[in-house]
Amino acid sequence: MIEIRGLSKHYGPIAAVDEVDLDIGRGESVLLLGPNGAGKSTLLRMLAGLTRPTSGTLRVFGGSPAGSAGSAVRRRLGLLSHQTFLYDHLTAIENLEFCARLYGVEHPDQVARTALLDVQLEDRAPELVQGFSRGMQQRLAIARSTLHRPDLILFDEPHTGLDREAARRLSDSLLALRREGRTCVMTTHDFSSGLAVTDRIVVLASGRKVLDRPSTDLDAEALDRLFHEATRRPAAVLPA
Repeated sequence: MIEIRGLSKHYGPIAAVDEVDLDIGRGESVLLLGPNGAGKSTLLRMLAGLTRPTSGTLRVFGGSPAGSAGSAVRRRLGLLSHQTFLYDHLTAIENLEFCARLYGVEHPDQVARTALLDVQLEDRAPELVQGFSRGMQQRLAIARSTLHRPDLILFDEPHTGLDREAARRLSDSLLALRREGRTCVMTTHDFSSGLAVTDRIVVLASGRKVLDRPSTDLDAEALDRLFHEATRRPAAVLPA
């Protein structure tokens, strides 16, 4: 599904991502962790084709998300980033119908209403997004990023602004997508919620991969210890 070799992204003299190698198979659910500035969001943006690498190779579905095959690649992925990519001057239902049509989804009105129901915003369908709280916008953005049933889901801090019930429903949705065999790469500072829906941990520090191991037998406390040990020693990759 994803093949990364020697991937780097430089902003002037700063390496946001530095010589990363990573393979992610179809159906894997990967929790991407790291301190602020570790390169997590930059890596997700390169996977989504929004940022071109400085060096190295990146293949998603066998093609480059930023190359000539980029359009076909991007149609098969769903991205949730720090930007919601919602239109403030449109209603909630109009935002989702517009997105569904962009992806060529059949019956866009029906799909949009089902997506609103999934995130408990069906009663807000006719309201303009500009009046939504941050948490409501996040829920709508989650619906937007998954309504076309993407093969690859890229979630950057999806729990931002969510209350406990919305976070639980997000976990249920991610588990359902996982059962369908879809691939997910997610960043979060909420270790407990992340562990509940992933089967592999990858940690970045200073742009480099410093830990890559299954999440089997880990709880939030054990993951926190591994995380701090790995990020204190960013020069070497810790054994799985």
